[in-house]
Formats: sequence, C-alpha cells, structure tokens
Amino acid sequence: MSVGTLLSQYGDKYLLALLTTWRLTFFAFLIAFAVGVVITVVRICPIRPLRLFGDFYVQIFRNIPGAALLILLVYAFPYIGMLWSYYTCVLIACSLIPSAFCSEYLMAGMNTIQVGQIEAARSLGMTFFQLVKNLVLPQALRTSVLQLTNLLVGTMLTTALASQVPMSSTDLTGIVSYINTHAVGGITAFAISAVLYCATALVIGCVGSWIDKKVRILR
Repeated sequence: MSVGTLLSQYGDKYLLALLTTWRLTFFAFLIAFAVGVVITVVRICPIRPLRLFGDFYVQIFRNIPGAALLILLVYAFPYIGMLWSYYTCVLIACSLIPSAFCSEYLMAGMNTIQVGQIEAARSLGMTFFQLVKNLVLPQALRTSVLQLTNLLVGTMLTTALASQVPMSSTDLTGIVSYINTHAVGGITAFAISAVLYCATALVIGCVGSWIDKKVRILR
C-alpha cells in the first residue's frame, strides 16, 4: 500500500496516534523530572537511610525492562487491590524508568560544581535545603540540559509501551499494528510512524540545543 493511500485512509488515526504519543511523552516527562529531582535530593541528603533508598530506587528502575514493569502494573498489581486504567499504567511505566536516569544526569551535573562554592555557602550559614535550592540544583540543571533533552527523546520512545495494551487511543507504534490488522500496510505503515518519531525527536533536539546555548555555564 502506498503512502498516499495509507494517509488518505488512516491519516486521521495517524494524527490521533501522534497526539497520543505527544501527550504521553509530555506528562511522563513531567512526572519523571519531578520524581528525578526529589530522588536526587534524597540521594545527597545527610540522612543515610534516605540516601540508601534513593540509590536503591535508581538501581531498580534504571535496570528493569519497561515491558516487565508494564506487565506488573497491568496484570500483577490488581491482585493486591491496585487496579488502574491502561493509560495510567502506561504513564506510570513511562515515568518511573526515565526518573531514575533523570536522577543520574542531575547527579552528574552536580559533580561539575566547584567545592569552593559549597564551602562558601556553608560558611554563610545556609541550610541543606537552601544550599540545594539556591546553588546545587540550578547549576546541575543548567549543566544537564542536553542530557535531559536526550531523556525527553528516550521518554517519547518509551511510550511505545502503549502499543502493548488495549488503550482507547493508540500511539504511533500501536497504529501500525492496527493498520496491519485491518489492511496490508506493510513496511510503509512502519515508515510513516518512524518519520513522525524522527521529526518529533529532531524538534526536541533543536529546542534542547537552543536552551543549552542560552543557559550553559562557561567555565
């Protein structure tokens, strides 16, 4: 089936799939970023049990396959009374894994902060949270823009997990299965989704590079 034929018959569904992918990516990244920041603060706090918990969290969700996590959320958690919609399960799976990588990127960004700055802040009497809020996190974020940009692209690709569950509105990967179930889309159906993925990633990369140039710390 040609590209023109596919788009004429399934163009509206491709648009809906693209919007679903964007929506999942946006909310998953917001959640992942918020959780990643919290876990990062926990990992550097002076309370050792919290630091151990933060490191444990990162090791678990950095190494668990997304499909395995989604299977647990969809099929195992209902047995312990935690029953969520397919969309919620996909959103959680697409958020927890990137949040671990977000914490790692922020920790790497913190390593670029000069020790003298930390000592100066402590000599001024700053508390731990004041130090993190006013000195550590702002510089770590400015240093990690490109890494977080890559994380956003990775989060978008992770949303392909949505194709593994029967959601009401499918994503760019799920639409290929839908088309090949109802027609013979063949490789062309995959190619259109791939182009949409690549175009989105290209826009994200360009915006991330622009932001990095604006906020980069010159040393």
